[in-house]
Order: sequence, then C-alpha cells, then structure tokens
Amino acid sequence: MTTSYLDCGEGRIAYEVQGEGPLAVCVPGMGDLRSTFRFTIPALLGAGYRVAAMDLRGHGESDDGFSAYDDPALASDIRALVTHLGGPALLVGNSMGAAGSIIAAAEEPGLVAGLALMGPWVRDAKPNPLMRLVMRLALVKPWGPAAWRAFYKTLYPGSRPADLAAHLDRIGTSLRRGDHWRSFVRTTGTSHAPVEARLGDVRAPALIVMGEKDPDFPDPAAEARFAAERLRGELLVVPNSGHYPQADSPDVVNPAVVAFAAKVFA
Repeated sequence: MTTSYLDCGEGRIAYEVQGEGPLAVCVPGMGDLRSTFRFTIPALLGAGYRVAAMDLRGHGESDDGFSAYDDPALASDIRALVTHLGGPALLVGNSMGAAGSIIAAAEEPGLVAGLALMGPWVRDAKPNPLMRLVMRLALVKPWGPAAWRAFYKTLYPGSRPADLAAHLDRIGTSLRRGDHWRSFVRTTGTSHAPVEARLGDVRAPALIVMGEKDPDFPDPAAEARFAAERLRGELLVVPNSGHYPQADSPDVVNPAVVAFAAKVFA
C-alpha cells in the first residue's frame, strides 16, 4: 500500500486508498493509526468499495505543526479528503474519528453518504478532576509514551487481536516521529461539545457500533443508545468487545459494516 499526502494548508494528512467502487473513508481515533482498520479494509475491498484510510494530524505519517488538533479540525480534514477523492463517502470512524465524521456530515451533507461509528465520542464525559490530574501526569515525558501504550491496552478488556503487540509497536514508532508526541498531547485536550451541538443536523444514515465492555464510557450500552437515538441510527452492541470493536471483533463488525454500506449506496 502506497502512502499519499493531502495538503491541508498548514500541513499534510497521510492517507492510503485502494480498490474501485463507491468510496469509504476510515478515520481512526486519538493516539491511534489508520492501521486500526487493518481488518475492516479487506472486508470493504472484497465487497466492491474504494477504501481510503487516513492518519490524524500529528499521528502516523501525517505532519505536525497544525494550529488545531480538535474535532472540528479533523472534520475539516475529512471533508477535504472526500472532496479530493470524489465523494460522497461512507465515513467509518472510531472514537475521535467518529466525532470528526459526525461534524463533517453536519457541515457538508452532500459529501457524506453514511456514518459507521465505532466507540463514538458524541459528547463530553462528566469531568473527573482526579482522572484529569492522572492524565496530565501520565502524559509527561519521558514516561508518557509508555504510559499511553499501557493505557491503550486497557481499552481491550475482552477480546484482543492476535497482532495487538505489533500494532502497539507501530503506535510507539509513531509517537517518536517528528513532533508527534507534542501533537498527541494537544489532541488529548479535545472537547466533544461541538459534536453534541451538531447531532441534530446530521441527515446521513448511521450505524453505531459499541463494545459492551468499552472502558471509555461508564455505561457503554447507554452511551450507544444515546448516540443512536440522537442520530436516528442503527445500533450494534458487540459482546466481549472494548473501545476498538473493528479490531477486537472483526467477525461481528465487518458483516454489519458491509451490510450497512450496501444499504447506504443502494
């Protein structure tokens, strides 16, 4: 797979694209890489879609040096990539990638055919001052990158992909690239309030996929129901799955995403 780059003004966003057919764009979450969709992409390609996967600002092979690393900035990059590749597109977003996808769909409906959202952040969690302090201390070098990798593993409380260690190595390499650590730390300050404010503006069909054990949410099933109700979408709660259902349960998630894509592009 060849990495391509899209100039977004302040820097470049890295992406890869394969296949022919209707466009699907995969958007990872904070601190992750486009390879989180390593099991999703083959399923969509096999079903006859053209599939692009992007890295966030300051992540993977994308540039540093941007003035913003929040959800609206990510939405801008998503819209730019879909425009460049020729939409409309099914946006397949995980975590913060789901948040940016929602804003993109609200801002430019003609570019977004549908939303497949996995472990989506659609609003801010209730503030926990102790956790905020722990996070601030954990994200200080030299132990910060190791602390993130350790925390990342906890987001797989049930099933885990066999290649998780290799994926963690890729994340570690990414955090050592250029000024990526500083970019990542800035990304952790993202508020999801702009997402919640735009939920009612989304007209694209949506599929909400939530791991039943997702530790990012106090009550994952309730959070999934909230997102599905506000987006008037379909809901899939994945047993024994955490924050990355596309990676820990592809046997459940892939058929649902492919079936949803077929309905979106029918």
